[in-house]
Amino acid sequence: MAALSTVAYVFPGQGSQSVGMGLDLYDRYSSARAVFDEADASLGFSLSRLCFEGPGDELTKTHNVQPAILVMSIACLRALEEAAMADLPKPAFVAGHSLGEYTALVVSGVLDLADAVRLVRERGRLMYEAGLKNPGSMAAVIGLGEDTVSEICARSQTEISNMNCPGQIVLSGSADALTEAEKLARASGARALIPLKVSGAFHSVLMEPVIDEFSQIVHSFRLREPVIPVVSNVTARPLADVPSIREEMVRQLRNCIRWQESVQYMMDNGVTAFYEIGPGRVLTGLIRRINTDLRTFNVSTVEEVTQLAGGEGQVDR
Repeated sequence: MAALSTVAYVFPGQGSQSVGMGLDLYDRYSSARAVFDEADASLGFSLSRLCFEGPGDELTKTHNVQPAILVMSIACLRALEEAAMADLPKPAFVAGHSLGEYTALVVSGVLDLADAVRLVRERGRLMYEAGLKNPGSMAAVIGLGEDTVSEICARSQTEISNMNCPGQIVLSGSADALTEAEKLARASGARALIPLKVSGAFHSVLMEPVIDEFSQIVHSFRLREPVIPVVSNVTARPLADVPSIREEMVRQLRNCIRWQESVQYMMDNGVTAFYEIGPGRVLTGLIRRINTDLRTFNVSTVEEVTQLAGGEGQVDR
C-alpha cells in the first residue's frame, strides 16, 4: 500500500445489481473469469449464469443478490488490476456499503473469496428469514436533517438504518410504522419518501431473530488481519483486528450504516479520490453529495476498465 496514497476503494451494496452484469468482463479478462468460476465452484451452482442471464426476480432474491454483487465487484477489481498492471493506484482505505463491506474485507485480505460468497449467501438467507419473522421494509427520506428524522423515528417506531449523505436518510420498520413515518416526514417538509425494494427492515431491531445464528456462522469462518484499513459501517473508523471484525459483522446486521461519516473519515485522513468498484453508481452519487470536490471513478464495465487502465481520468499519484 502506498503510504501517501489519496485513493479509497468503495464497494456497493444490495440494489445495485442488474441482469447481464459482468458478462463483458468475463469474456474479456481471464482474471474476472477466474473470480466467477471460483464463486460457482464454492457455491455449487452457476451464480455466474444468474448474473449474466437472470431471470431478474431470481437474481434479486436476497440470498442470491448478496453473493452476486460481491463476486461482480471483485471481478471488476481483478479486471482493472489485470488491465492496469502495476500502474493502478493502491488504496489508503477500503470500505463498502452494507453488503459491500464484505467485498472490502476480501480486498483487505480478511476473507478468501470462496469463504466470502458462502458467508454472504448465509447472511442473505438469514436476512430474508428475519423479514418473514418480523415483516418490514425500508424507505429513503429525502430532504430532511438527522434531528428531524430522529424525531420522526421516535414518533413512528421506525429506526434510522442508513445515514447516506446530506439530505438522504433511510428508515427501517414495519409497514404500518413506515406509513406513519411518511406522513410525519411530509408534514415536516420532506421532498420525498422513497420505498426501497428489499425483503425486510435491514439494519434495525427487526433483524434480532437471526442475530445469534448469524454470530455462530461468522465464528465458523477463518478471518485474517486486514492488510488495508477497512472503515467500519457501524463506527466509521478502521477495523483493527479479527475480533473487532467479527463483532462488526454481527453488529452491522442490526445497526445503522454510517456511510456519510465513513466517507468523511476517509476525507479527513487524506483521501481525495474514490473508486466505486462494482455494479451501478449509487456510491458515486452519495459521495458527490457529501463533497463535490472529491474525485470519483467507476469500475463496472470493460469500457470503464479500459479507460482507467489507459490513463483516462486516472488520479494523481
